[in-house]
Amino acid sequence: QVQLVESGGGLVQPGGSLRLSCAASGFTFSNYEMGWYRQPPGKDREERELVASIMGRGGGTGYADSVKGRSTVNLDTAKKALYLQMNNLTPEDTAIYYCRFKTTTTQVVSWGRGTQVVVSS
Repeated sequence: QVQLVESGGGLVQPGGSLRLSCAASGFTFSNYEMGWYRQPPGKDREERELVASIMGRGGGTGYADSVKGRSTVNLDTAKKALYLQMNNLTPEDTAIYYCRFKTTTTQVVSWGRGTQVVVSS
């Protein structure tokens, strides 16, 4: 069973930066995709939005338009760790950030419990 543990959230001032981490365990294969999703205040689980994703094999990445150019997603396959560096944060980035793991063969999805990010002065 895949387990995901996020860390790195907190209170950040507008214009600041943060780095989120996700420690993954419970798998040995490379056919997967990992990503960061966020759930803004007042939104339901079904309204989580993709922030950035990366393929376990090949390392191809994708970003939401709202974070493109100011965010970088990285995957350390040896450590099974996913990272998200976000810069120039705005209050619109306030959300609970979740780590997601999806197998590309069976499409099974696993979620972490999330880490809260608040951007406020």
